[in-house]
Amino acid sequence: MQGGGAGLASFALAGYLAPMPRIALKVEYHGKPFAGWQRQKDQPSVQGAIEAALAKLEPGEHTIAAAGRTDTGVHGLGQVAHCDLQKDWDPFRLSEALNYHLKPDPIAIVDAARVDDDWHARFSAIERQYLFRILMRRAPATHDAGQVWQINHKLDVEAMQAGADMLLGNHDFTTFRSSICQAASPVKTLDELRVEQVQGLSGPEVHFHVRARSFLHNQVRSFVGTLERVGAGAWTPEDVRDALVAKDRAACGPVCPGHGLYLARVGYPDPVFAGDFT
Repeated sequence: MQGGGAGLASFALAGYLAPMPRIALKVEYHGKPFAGWQRQKDQPSVQGAIEAALAKLEPGEHTIAAAGRTDTGVHGLGQVAHCDLQKDWDPFRLSEALNYHLKPDPIAIVDAARVDDDWHARFSAIERQYLFRILMRRAPATHDAGQVWQINHKLDVEAMQAGADMLLGNHDFTTFRSSICQAASPVKTLDELRVEQVQGLSGPEVHFHVRARSFLHNQVRSFVGTLERVGAGAWTPEDVRDALVAKDRAACGPVCPGHGLYLARVGYPDPVFAGDFT
């Protein structure tokens, strides 16, 4: 009997210590109704909505971790988060159940995958990619309202790319860092800042493709606002270099609005979701 009791105790202890299943979620959302990604006490957030949906599947408090925090109005195309659950959910069934309970919020779990217990949506990431959209037309946007930064003048894409090239590489980005940024250092490595003009459904757009391992608070919006001044002819590309070298927030151009910004993709050493690639 004593041996059996010890065996049951060992089994119970092993069960108690066994890690909960960890699921990675690829999240798409329209940022307009939310005060950003991060859960807030009295304001709607993307994180809060997903945690509330999880609580409907497994009662209790849930805390999810994300690859990055997006500000008020910023959108997600490929945000990544992870959650720890009690039940060993099939990832597809979990995504379907979450999407059901997330209605009518403009949030979708577009993919889910089981990951190792030490995998982390934020700390395992090796790069983040952002997209920023500017719509160039005078008439008010209708279908794209709240999804683009609309301006009523043309932009010189070649001049903006020349200015963007000044920012590539490893630099002290103090000039392009919000005064409330909590990062330990302003030094970051910018791997890509590509500017292109495309024909959107509502008219000509300028897209900014920005890629780095990590970003400072408001860094992308500060880049775009500054480069817009170059495209409009108010700044030269060399002025961007001078602003960078100044290491002074006052030297930055205007910070553009958040509703043209999208967290497009998060990269990891190994593919996480079925549609991912290295």
